[in-house]
Amino acid sequence: MHEPIFFNRDLSWLAFNHRVLQEACDERLPLYERIKFLAIYSSNLDEFFRVRVASLRSFRALKKKARKELELGVKPKKELREIRHIVEQQQETFGRTFREQILPALAREGIFLARSEDYDEAQRAFAKSYFFEKAYPHLRPVWLLPGQEPPFLKNKGLYFVLCFGEEEALALVEIPSETLPRFVALPSEAPVHTLTFLDDIVRFNLDELMGRKVSGAYAVKLSRDAELYIEDEYSGDLVAKIKESLEARNVGLPTRFLYDSSMPHEILARLKQAFGLSKNDLIPGARYHNFNDFFGFPNPTAKAGLHAPPMPPLPHPELEMARSILDFLRHKDAILHFPYQKYGYVPQLIEEAANDPAVRCIKITLYRVASRSAIVDSLLKARQNGKAVTAFIEAKARFDEASNLFWGEELEKAGADVFYSYPGIKVHTKLLLIQRQEEGGLRNYAYLGTGNFNEKTARLYTDHALMTADPPLAGEAAQIFGLLERRILIPDCEHLLVSPFTTRPGFVALVNREIENARNGREAYMILKMNSLEDEGMIAKLYEASQAGVKVQLIIRGICCLIPGLEGLSENIQAISIVGRFLEHARVYIFANSGQEEMYIASADWMNRNLDRRVEAVIPIYRPEIFREIRHIINLQLQDNVKARWIDAEQSNLYKQEDGQPEAEAQLETYRYLAEKQSPVD
Repeated sequence: MHEPIFFNRDLSWLAFNHRVLQEACDERLPLYERIKFLAIYSSNLDEFFRVRVASLRSFRALKKKARKELELGVKPKKELREIRHIVEQQQETFGRTFREQILPALAREGIFLARSEDYDEAQRAFAKSYFFEKAYPHLRPVWLLPGQEPPFLKNKGLYFVLCFGEEEALALVEIPSETLPRFVALPSEAPVHTLTFLDDIVRFNLDELMGRKVSGAYAVKLSRDAELYIEDEYSGDLVAKIKESLEARNVGLPTRFLYDSSMPHEILARLKQAFGLSKNDLIPGARYHNFNDFFGFPNPTAKAGLHAPPMPPLPHPELEMARSILDFLRHKDAILHFPYQKYGYVPQLIEEAANDPAVRCIKITLYRVASRSAIVDSLLKARQNGKAVTAFIEAKARFDEASNLFWGEELEKAGADVFYSYPGIKVHTKLLLIQRQEEGGLRNYAYLGTGNFNEKTARLYTDHALMTADPPLAGEAAQIFGLLERRILIPDCEHLLVSPFTTRPGFVALVNREIENARNGREAYMILKMNSLEDEGMIAKLYEASQAGVKVQLIIRGICCLIPGLEGLSENIQAISIVGRFLEHARVYIFANSGQEEMYIASADWMNRNLDRRVEAVIPIYRPEIFREIRHIINLQLQDNVKARWIDAEQSNLYKQEDGQPEAEAQLETYRYLAEKQSPVD
């Protein structure tokens, strides 16, 4: 047998972000959708440098002996060099797409993004007036003098580095994009609409700001390490430690210094020395940074055709008509598919429970809470009505810590029992439990989902959520809450797979069964959909399955460390990635089982952290009508030949195009399929 071969995790992630960039390059998309994908690419890359590159830098800084003990084949210096090379190539594509495709396409629609050099007389007058009325009060130029302590650069802050002819002194000016809109409408005559960057309005007025002639202004941006380094999370007040670490996050060590590549080399060298940057920190860019601001790029024409056609969330064919969701669930399960269907049923279920005299308690896990949360509002109402409410809040959910802590405090004030984090591991499972007094005792009602209790992401992420009062599943959901409340040490579950206890061995057993069936001539295949496939142990099992003749179809949105199609190792494995209008977020696992398919949904990927270092629940799908519904959606994804790309040994991201076949775009087809199901399911 071959030794397992794996893609590098971070380089695979960069291949995923390239797929996002491909969407921005796709001229078939409406113009503002392409602009949105430029923003997504930029935002993704910021987080990558703040988290993954920061980790590699920290790893590299360890003493050689410690690195050797921990490396496990990773060579941080080499990997950082490869990352830099790939990012520079992608940034070239990004800049070329913006300059040569997006800007001309905007111009054809009568929308012009003017540079300060191009302002006409009326626009120059406006720029001067806007500058002194709006921007000037927020500007604090700082001199960068040889031998003096340099000013602090905020994480993701936008700055101009200013030079003054032959003078040695440099100055820094922060562009107030956090306070003022990044894009400003300039005077123009219809049908022309002229916008400009806030950067250019500041640039146009620099001489007056500085009181002297500015010979050059070059945009720079610094990304900082975003990890929360929490010493000894097992003792003391974890919440207080996280609050303290949140304050430190924005002063983390530099991970990327993005600069205007037109900047003279000698000025860049001075900045490198002044801010203690390494050559690996320096990433050349163009005139403008922080393209994630293009999420809010205005459309002054109001032309609907510049955006994707609306896909308003659909009503669920049965829940929409139900007078009571709890009454409905007493007799039948329900499956919800976000964002195709309305998310409002979830807070509605909690609010109904809050008002039901027979409901005794409501329990929920909260991983990423929306800044304005109808879910938490419903939980607060339950407390007002005297219900026992237990919320398990993951305080270590990266970039959502502050929102999670805020809502935790609000729930605590209302008298809810709030638990923050579980020692040593994150709680990633998405569970809601309602316990209602009925004949025979308490009956459990459960919501088991693949996505967060978050109204904002429910409009953008594709997820599945099972609502059930089926005693085996709902009862085992109650056991997981017993684990989180420290009442039991290990849940005793026959139906749910629960990390970090039974998920890995459970999945290994399911793969082994397919291997055994293939060797015995029985039908054997797997269809596995997840965000990331990284765990080397599970990948090795898939290689073993391929060699045994098991057909494996993978739908992997992001990281895929498995290499498909290698002769003698993975020739029976095909992998696609779908990047489209919505972010593919659901995890679905299907096993042939000799013709009696078994299906599971989960919030867990096949990553070491999901299998071994998080609390997760993997949910079997038993109801035939729900099974068929999810299976049909998976079939639509396997048939996608518009947004699907092959994941291959070269990570080339070639589109999965099929000659002679009609176009099939899974997300559109899923919406149509669910729209047609506006009558009750079988």
